[in-house]
Amino acid sequence: MKKDIDFSPVTGVKLAIAKEESNSGEAWALYLINLNLIELSTVMVTSKGYGYLEGELRKTSILRHLIPTLEASTFAKVEAIDPQVFTLTNEFWVSYYILDQIFDKKFIFTPGSFDQVNLQLIPELGLKGILHS
Repeated sequence: MKKDIDFSPVTGVKLAIAKEESNSGEAWALYLINLNLIELSTVMVTSKGYGYLEGELRKTSILRHLIPTLEASTFAKVEAIDPQVFTLTNEFWVSYYILDQIFDKKFIFTPGSFDQVNLQLIPELGLKGILHS
C-alpha cells in the first residue's frame, strides 16, 4: 500500500531547463542534476504540459524517461524541449532510489518562469536557464 511506503524528503536533486547556444541557433533541454554524494538508481522522469492557449485547453503528450543510474555530483540531459510549450505549465515527476529507499518529487515550471529576466547561470551545467529545487 502507498501509505506503507516511507517517502523521505527529496534533497540534493534539482531540475533545470536550460538553453544551449550554437551556430544553428538555440536549443532548450531538461536536465536532472544530482548534487548528492551518492548515485541515484532507477531514475524515472515523467513530463507533461497543460494550460490554456488562445482560450483553448491544451495538453502535451506524457513522456517518460528512464535513467538507470545517475552518478554522484553529475547531471543528465533528459529531453529536448520546444520553446512553444513555455506558454503552458510544465510538470515533471521524478522518482528514484538511493540504496533501497525510494524518493519522489513533483517539479512545476509555470509559464511566467521562462521570461528572459528569470534566466540565471546554472553552474553545474555552465548554461543559462531556470533552476528548480
